[in-house]
Amino acid sequence: MRVLYIHTERFSWEAKDPALDVRDEPTSGRAENALVVFVTVERGDAADEDFLRQVAHDVVDVARKVKASSIVIYPYAHLSNELARPYTAREVVNKLYEVVKSEFGGEVHKAPFGYYKAFELRCLGHPLSELSRTFKPEQTRQVKKVEERRDFYVVLTPTGEEYDPAKFDYGGYEDLRILVEKEVFKKELGGGAEPRYLEYLRKFGFEWEPMSDVGHMRYAPEATVMMELVEDYAYMTAKSLEIPVFKIRGTNMFKLAESAIETHAKLFGERLYVVESDSDLILRYAACFQQFAMAKDWVISHRHLPFGMLEIADSYRHEQPGETVLLFRLRRFYMPDLHIFTRDLQEAINVTYKLHEVIFREIGKLGRTYVSLYNVTEEFYKSHRQYLAELAKREGKPILVRVLPGQKYYWVLNVEFHIIDELGRPREIATFQIDVGNAQRFGIKYVDENNQTRYPVIIHTAILGSVERYLYAVFDTAAKAEKEGKTPRLPTWLSPVQVRIIPITKDNLKYAVEVADRLEAEGIRVDIDDRDETLSKRVREAETAWVPYICVVGAKEASEGTLSVRERGGGQYRTTPEELIKKIKDEVRGYPSRPLYLPRFLSQRPSRY
Repeated sequence: MRVLYIHTERFSWEAKDPALDVRDEPTSGRAENALVVFVTVERGDAADEDFLRQVAHDVVDVARKVKASSIVIYPYAHLSNELARPYTAREVVNKLYEVVKSEFGGEVHKAPFGYYKAFELRCLGHPLSELSRTFKPEQTRQVKKVEERRDFYVVLTPTGEEYDPAKFDYGGYEDLRILVEKEVFKKELGGGAEPRYLEYLRKFGFEWEPMSDVGHMRYAPEATVMMELVEDYAYMTAKSLEIPVFKIRGTNMFKLAESAIETHAKLFGERLYVVESDSDLILRYAACFQQFAMAKDWVISHRHLPFGMLEIADSYRHEQPGETVLLFRLRRFYMPDLHIFTRDLQEAINVTYKLHEVIFREIGKLGRTYVSLYNVTEEFYKSHRQYLAELAKREGKPILVRVLPGQKYYWVLNVEFHIIDELGRPREIATFQIDVGNAQRFGIKYVDENNQTRYPVIIHTAILGSVERYLYAVFDTAAKAEKEGKTPRLPTWLSPVQVRIIPITKDNLKYAVEVADRLEAEGIRVDIDDRDETLSKRVREAETAWVPYICVVGAKEASEGTLSVRERGGGQYRTTPEELIKKIKDEVRGYPSRPLYLPRFLSQRPSRY
C-alpha cells in the first residue's frame, strides 16, 4: 500500500462519472484543517485487520503530529503501477476508513471509491505537510500465521476418548499415523520416487495440455469415456442418499461485485482465477455460486427439505505451478458438487450419517478405505463431540480432529477423507462440510411449520471427490496391486474398451463383427483388432492396454459359435458370446454405461504416439 499525506488548510471533493463497476455511493464533501490520506492499494494488500491497524496507527500519528482536526481517506490509484483488483482495493480502503475512525478523536471522512473525482486543496506548506509511506503486509501476515497456530489437534477414539497426537499409540493404525505426521507435524512423506500411476496415464490419454495454462489437462477418447462414466456415477451415488436431487447446469464465471460472491471468494484468496471483462469476474472453484444463485430464487417449504442440487462443475483453482500433479492437483478440474439443503443443524447432522455411509461404501468398492481429518470450530467440537465419536465408531478407528478457535470460515465442520497412496502419502479424495453461513449470505430461505422464514443449513459434499481425484484413486489402487505382485487392472465398468476381439486371419473378420454386434447391442464397449499384425503382437498390445476381456476368434470358434477368452488377471477359457455378455453385465451391474468413443476397427485409428 502506498500513501501520500498532505496537510491542508481546506480540502473539498466531488464525485463525477463512474470509473469502475465496483464502487461506493457517490458523495461530495469538504474538510478544514484536514490530513488528506491519498491511498493506493497494491497487489498483495488485503483487508487484514492487523495490517490495516498498522496503517491506521501511522495515519493517526501523523494527524496528531501536524495537529489536524480532521482526516480524509481518499482512494487514489496513481501512486503505483501494481494495483490491486478493484473489489479488493475498495474493501481495503473502506475498512481502513473504519479503523481510522475508531482510533481518531476528530472527524474522519472518506471520498467515494470507483469514481472520477474533482478536488481542491490548499496545502499548509510546513515541513510535515507532505509525506509519503509504503506499507507492506508481509510482517502482519507473519503475525497472522503465528495466530493460526493456535489451532490444535486431538485424536478422538470411537469411544469418545481424546488424546494428544504426540502421545497416542498408533499400533494398528498406520494410516492414521501417516496422516498425523503430515497434518500435525508437517512432515514431508513419500518423497523421492515417481508415483507408479503416472506410467499408466499415457496409455489412457490423460495428459497435460502444453498449449494452455499450467495445471490444465487434455483427455483422449479413452480418458473422456472414463471421465463421463464417473460423472454419471456421481449422480447415481447422489441419488442413493434417498433424498430428492436436482441436477442443474450453469455458468462458470461470476461477478466479483456481487457482495455474496465477493465475501465467499475471499476465503480462497490467491487461488482465485480472475478474468478481466466489462467487469471483474472469477472462475468458480466449485459449484456453490451457481447452485446458491438458483436456490435463492426458489420458493422452498419445510416440506421440500432436505433436498440436493448437483452440478458437474468445471472448477478453477490457481494452484502453485510447482504443486500441480496429473489427475490430483489441477488448476482446472471437474467437481460433482452436491449441496444438500436442510432445515437446521440437527437435520444436517442426521443427513451426514447416511452421507458418511455412502462415502465409505464407494471407496470400499475400490478395495480401499479412508483415514479422516475432521476440521471443526471449537464451539461445534464442544457441543457435538459425541457426534464425531459416533462417526469414528462407524469408521471403526480413531479420527484426527483439528479444532479451530473462532468461526474463520462458512462451515462449522469440514471433513477430509484421505487414502494413503502407493508412496505412503495421505491424499484427500472425498469431503463434506456443514455450512451455517452461506444461506443467509446468498438469501436462500424456506418457510417453516409456523410460517416463519428461516435460513437452511447446507451440506457441501463431493461423494466421490472430483472426477479426476476419483480416477486418481482408481489408478493408485492399480499401482498398489502391481506393487503387491498382482496384475493391475481397471474396474470393468470404467475400462474404455471392455472387450477386444482379435480375428486370427481376415477370413475370421465376419464372425468377429457378428460377435461385436451382439456385445454392443447389450451396452458393452467392444472393438476389433483387424490390423495386419501378428496375432502375438495384437494380443500383447491388448494386454498392454489393460483390456479386461481379449477374445481370439478363428475358424474353430466361428464354426462352434464360441470365443477363446483371455481375462485380465483371470486366466484363459472358452465360452460363448451369451455367457460372456452375462458375465460382464453381472460385473458392471449398478454402474453407468457409455458407448465406445473410438472407431470400432483399430485399423481406422491414427497412432497418438
